Amino acid sequence: MNNKKIALFLTILLMVSAFFWFDVGQYLSLAFFKSQQESIAAYYAQHPTKTMLIYFLVYVIVTGLSLPGAAIMTLAGGAIFGVVSGTILVSFASTIGATLAFIVSRFLLRDFISAKFGDKLSTIDEGIKKDGALYLFTLRLVPAFPFFVINMVMGLTAISTITFYLVSQVGMLAGTIVYVNAGTQIAQIDSLSGILSPELMGSFVLLGIFPLLAKKVVEWMKARKIYANYPKPKTFDQNLVAIGGGSAGLVTTYIGAAVKAKVTLIEKHKMGGDCLNTGCVPSKALIRSAKFLSHASRAKELGFRSAKVEFEFAEVMERVQRVISTVAPHDSIERYTGLGVECITGNARITSPYHVEVNGKTITTKNIVIATGARPAIPPIEGIMDMNPLTSDTIWDIRERPKRLLILGAGPIGCELTQTFARLGCETTQVLRGSRLMKKEDPEISQLILDRFRKEGIRVLLEHSMVKFIKEKQEKILICNHKGEEVRIAFDLLLVASGRKANVSGFGLEELGVELDKDSTIKTDQYLRTNFPNIFACGDVAGPFQFTHTAAHQAWYASVNALFGRFKRFKVDYSVIPWATFTDPEVARVGINQQEAEAQGIPHEITTYGIDDLDRAIADEEAHGVVKVLTVPGKDKILGVTIVGDHAGDIIAEYVAAMRHGFGMKKILSTIHIYPTLAEANKYAAGVWKKNHVSPKAMLWLEKFHSWGRS
Repeated sequence: MNNKKIALFLTILLMVSAFFWFDVGQYLSLAFFKSQQESIAAYYAQHPTKTMLIYFLVYVIVTGLSLPGAAIMTLAGGAIFGVVSGTILVSFASTIGATLAFIVSRFLLRDFISAKFGDKLSTIDEGIKKDGALYLFTLRLVPAFPFFVINMVMGLTAISTITFYLVSQVGMLAGTIVYVNAGTQIAQIDSLSGILSPELMGSFVLLGIFPLLAKKVVEWMKARKIYANYPKPKTFDQNLVAIGGGSAGLVTTYIGAAVKAKVTLIEKHKMGGDCLNTGCVPSKALIRSAKFLSHASRAKELGFRSAKVEFEFAEVMERVQRVISTVAPHDSIERYTGLGVECITGNARITSPYHVEVNGKTITTKNIVIATGARPAIPPIEGIMDMNPLTSDTIWDIRERPKRLLILGAGPIGCELTQTFARLGCETTQVLRGSRLMKKEDPEISQLILDRFRKEGIRVLLEHSMVKFIKEKQEKILICNHKGEEVRIAFDLLLVASGRKANVSGFGLEELGVELDKDSTIKTDQYLRTNFPNIFACGDVAGPFQFTHTAAHQAWYASVNALFGRFKRFKVDYSVIPWATFTDPEVARVGINQQEAEAQGIPHEITTYGIDDLDRAIADEEAHGVVKVLTVPGKDKILGVTIVGDHAGDIIAEYVAAMRHGFGMKKILSTIHIYPTLAEANKYAAGVWKKNHVSPKAMLWLEKFHSWGRS
């Protein structure tokens, strides 16, 4: 807490203490006012402006400091100034006082609460941004809610000060009028309970509920309007139809069948989607083969004079297909049919919110889940299509090893494939516009991967703007601009790995009017609903993450909200999303990293542990990499972790569990880890954190204690 906060806190504490110490509250009681009413009225008659000003300032102070007595002062306002003037004075004084309390709460407490409960507060802030004004208005309409609590709690959220003021001004008006009007009859009032009868309190509650009911009515009217041209069938063939047989569609229908709903899964090509056929499975299979070659080249490190591996590139690529075939039964039509899912191969088309056409057949369905995935994006560079570019979807078809391979893209896919094909003997050149690889990672993490790439002979060209592709004397050439100079790169085969875009066209979304987001993914709400409440989207087609595990994660919410949303809906939770880039060394992430924390202004401490110190890594000749942990300052609560090293994607699971279930560095440190394993890196990182948080004074006293013990 800085000096300004301390000074303000002490000032408020002093004023509140004085209020109670000198029993100022006795002057804000109903009995005292009634005893002094005639004197106050006489003073008002002689000094109307001065009386109003004093009353106004006192009211602002009482509400600003959240002191008891605002209700009595409101009654007094009606008794002294009448309904009109009293209402105006009280309305503005109470709102200004409430806003001051709101500002003080935000100034003193929000940073502390954000640091301690940042993940939960961010979720609340998202809701406040969307419906905060409505929630505040509802609370203000019901006097049963203590207004001073509302002021303080709202100060901890992201609602703007002007919104708080304006909504409070309007929302408190009804209660103000009731109290001010009651004040005009103060002679007949013996206690505050006499003001709000059960009938009147019930009316306020109904008034408070009204905005929420109005919101529901508006949603119902919007839904009614959007469905106006689509007659709803009296009965449905299916409870749910999922379009797309990748991770999102498979999990959606798996859950639907598990709860005994009638579900249909439509896939136009191959079950398993990108992950099985062109993504995770084939890439990891090829990475494994390439890693074996890299180990052979490091034979001397392991105590061998030499090692030689003979291979045919085509046979390595055939192994990739064998791995796909081995995994395929997990995602097959046969398996899912056995689980109770109706599986259809064909091109689906949504013709209404309740109708899906496939293979000339129309299926009526209560809900639709769009899980159509994404596809590689080709950048609009002059001449690129003349190069017959391959992508992460089509690279698996080649059987002849390219001599010179050019790769565009420096994200996870581009980096994984760059290193893999280089290890398989290709002269590999990676070109990127930016100044570093894997730009979402911290700079030193990117540098670790760049250093490894260059050590392995990979040509990485940073800050090269791609101008155009040409063919010159039967040779393919990319012309780039690098710091004002032309650079020409000759190559034999082009692989584009510069991002993916959602599959949102060709199956009826445009005609239906399903809304898209700015990044051309399908726009969904926190329940994964589109602008048609019975049409959901999940996986790559919905974003914001394009990982197999997040697609499966979203699918749970989409299926459950579709099937049971009329009773209970669940907001999708993105609070703890891990991922890994399977380069060598691997880069694994969960939560925020340093560059994100600094960009978002999130207070943090950094703890690092070098894996070059780890016994198992030394024994494996993999003594490189780092564990980098961000924690709340002074606390062991984990904000995010980056691990670079062998099997980083496996090691990070402990931190994922810690963040998901709320335990911190102390519990990781107190957990027994098997020796010698790579997972010990987590314990040692926790040990570094603990060492950094040992009190020097405590150590000094311990030294004196042990010195005394020896005497």
